[in-house]
Amino acid sequence: MSNNPVLLVHGFTTSARRTWAEPGWIDLLRDAGREVIAVDLLGHGDAEKPHDVEAYAQVEALVAAALPPEGQVDAVGYSAGARIVLYLASQQPERFGRIVVGGVGKRLLEERVDNPILDALEGRGDAEDMVGQHFVSLANSDGNDPLALAAFVKRKAPDLGLDDLAKITAPTLVIIGDKDFAGPGEPLAEALPDGTLLTLKGVDHFGLPKAFAFIEKGLDHLGAAPF
Repeated sequence: MSNNPVLLVHGFTTSARRTWAEPGWIDLLRDAGREVIAVDLLGHGDAEKPHDVEAYAQVEALVAAALPPEGQVDAVGYSAGARIVLYLASQQPERFGRIVVGGVGKRLLEERVDNPILDALEGRGDAEDMVGQHFVSLANSDGNDPLALAAFVKRKAPDLGLDDLAKITAPTLVIIGDKDFAGPGEPLAEALPDGTLLTLKGVDHFGLPKAFAFIEKGLDHLGAAPF
């Protein structure tokens, strides 16, 4: 059983509290004797919320700075946080023991010119786009700053292609719902050298963090399951 600290990285428009504390991840990991590193991404939660797009070039570096100075960590990332975890693991594969990523799949590997989420945040979105409108609702709730979140979306995230994913040595569990717009999960799991896929029936993108199977199977993969 691993005793590695566990890095938890939430997704866009949410926070460490909403994604990890409220569903029970943090308490369950601590009950298993694991140190928890639950970060709030820049522009989210209790982190600073600059409106300058350039400030968000530091997102990945700020998460990396939260890691212990040496030794391995395990990591769980959801949605945008999953991409950040995978990027960091591709840059420093020796630092990561086991990884769980949720709410990511084929969409992560696609090059996109349009940005429907940004369009929705800035009032250009299609009113029929339920995903975009849900993000708008989240961006305007729970103490969020819509201008900061728009700047986060506009940032130039570092590249994460097939060659980068091939550098990740950690056993990685990809968990995604079959109703998730980011899926399917097969292309991502197959691109990882030691990737495994779990697809949850009837689960969409926004319901995944609280899905019991996400928590159960994720903790089991980390060697921290109390069930």
